Amino acid sequence: MTDHKQAVPAPFIVPGPSLGEGSPPITLGVMGGGQLARMFVHAAQQMGYATAVLDADAASPAGLVAHHHIRTGYLDAAGLAQLAQCSAAITTEFENVPAAALATLALQRPVSPAAEAVAVCQDRAAEKAHFARSGVPCAPYACIETDAQLAAVDAALLPGILKTTRLGYDGKGQARVADRAALALAWAALGRVPCVLEQMLPLACEISVIVARGASAKSVHLPVQQNLHRAGVLTTTTVPAPDVPAEVQQRAIASAHAIAATLNYVGVLCVEFFVLEGGVLVANEMAPRPHNSGHYSIDACDVSQFDLQVRAMTGAPLVAPRLHSPCVMLNLMGDLWSESGHAPDWAGVLALPGAHLHLYGKASARPGRKMGHLTVTAASAEQAGAVARQAAAVLGIGAW
Repeated sequence: MTDHKQAVPAPFIVPGPSLGEGSPPITLGVMGGGQLARMFVHAAQQMGYATAVLDADAASPAGLVAHHHIRTGYLDAAGLAQLAQCSAAITTEFENVPAAALATLALQRPVSPAAEAVAVCQDRAAEKAHFARSGVPCAPYACIETDAQLAAVDAALLPGILKTTRLGYDGKGQARVADRAALALAWAALGRVPCVLEQMLPLACEISVIVARGASAKSVHLPVQQNLHRAGVLTTTTVPAPDVPAEVQQRAIASAHAIAATLNYVGVLCVEFFVLEGGVLVANEMAPRPHNSGHYSIDACDVSQFDLQVRAMTGAPLVAPRLHSPCVMLNLMGDLWSESGHAPDWAGVLALPGAHLHLYGKASARPGRKMGHLTVTAASAEQAGAVARQAAAVLGIGAW
């Protein structure tokens, strides 16, 4: 059950060593060692903290740059004990870290977000129920776990998108279905695991809002981000959101804050929304962590989503981020390497004004794998868009 009690403010975990005493810096821990953890580690280190990463991969991007790399699985008791022993506070990189592991860590150290909140985000049915509790609409849907539920699906939900209840992201564990026959085949292809069927809606665009909320219940947000997906994977993020009226943006921001508050959330939370024709807004899904669509904030805002993650987990003051440069962010997928057989033309990209390249330190590229991102900042949205299209042409990314 979600705990709706008022959170007790956590004391500020002061960064850095005690000057003159020679003591080591305080360590912040993170479950997971991918690119999100890597950018969190960089932000924490910039603020004077040491960092510890728990990830079984010896070559994990975050493990390569952290002070401590605990190379165990997420449920390994010895590894969890080691992370708890060396860390003053702990967070998670992504939603598929077992909630049970976070609950174990919380017996010894502050963990944000809490296991209960992460558990909601790990289950699409629970997530949609939480949207309803928060007063935020989502697409019409039905849960499918049995043959009887499959047979009882309302015809109004078709055509629709069938999604596994757990472990689906970046278009994985999903299938578009036009009719009942296709639905039955898709459910069988997904292994007859618990799923939700969502009605396919006519989208005007997709947006996301990233909220940071502290234990004191104070919350702030990044600007609304307009996102373009291809094959279920984020391709570009544009800020300010060019096609979204201010009134719709304000409703999205208010909805994201309400969703975080109803969860009694502490940490960084991303809520993705569909904007329908006429400005109708429906929640799609949420992620209990920094999000791909917020990476631009490193270069275009005075406080990034990873800075907010550090601040929320340590009890540091949360200040509202300010967008100082309009921007477009491009995801850099492994296809850019594998299709050409050689590295992309980085010199051509870096010759462009306002180009900020971030590569994640992954050892090998493969189609569909996120290898990095490029953020283009400029004095105007038009300039950012024009240069981003130049960069896309240099890299061989399809126009949008």
